[in-house]
Amino acid sequence: MLMLPFIFPGYLFGSVPWGVVLTRLAGLGDIRAIGSGNIGATNVLRTGNKGLAAATLLLDGAKGAFAVGIFQWYLGPPDAGLWAGLGAVLGHLFPVWLGFKGGKGVATGLGVLLAAAWPVGAIGCAVWLIAAAVLRISSAASLAAFVAMPIAAMFLAQGKIAWLTLTIAVIVTARHHENIRRLLAGTEPRIGKQESAIS
Repeated sequence: MLMLPFIFPGYLFGSVPWGVVLTRLAGLGDIRAIGSGNIGATNVLRTGNKGLAAATLLLDGAKGAFAVGIFQWYLGPPDAGLWAGLGAVLGHLFPVWLGFKGGKGVATGLGVLLAAAWPVGAIGCAVWLIAAAVLRISSAASLAAFVAMPIAAMFLAQGKIAWLTLTIAVIVTARHHENIRRLLAGTEPRIGKQESAIS
């Protein structure tokens, strides 16, 4: 209960749906109506606008990092930033502005962990980049990154950060349950593939 004052503002930061905001400002309509229906950078990329996809990725990551940084370094007691970071991930997954139907939490989770323990976040980013380059499947790269980071956190971070990393990894993996089914079936789309719908 004592940490609710930090989870809630983190949640509000995280719930800003940058993919929806940017695509609408660009005149591309509602990103939820195309591709996977997700609000993240991978689905924005399916519009063919790489700049918007990159901006979505950066802003989704930044809102997680900001939630950690503002409370960890300026406004809160010890560990307040970690709770705010968890709130930011939950906000991205369940944004109040979109009827609690949000994204998968990958970029926001990476932003949180880069701010909370940058070596752990950096390893996650590196694993994502390598897996994405080899496999060309965003969800597989994301799952690989969020498997690697809790392992890295065991050796490179304090116990509370390690628990935060594991918690975020479990949440993000659970949100990928449909992707996991498609990966097992061999039907998961590759990065940048434009399609009207994904079953």
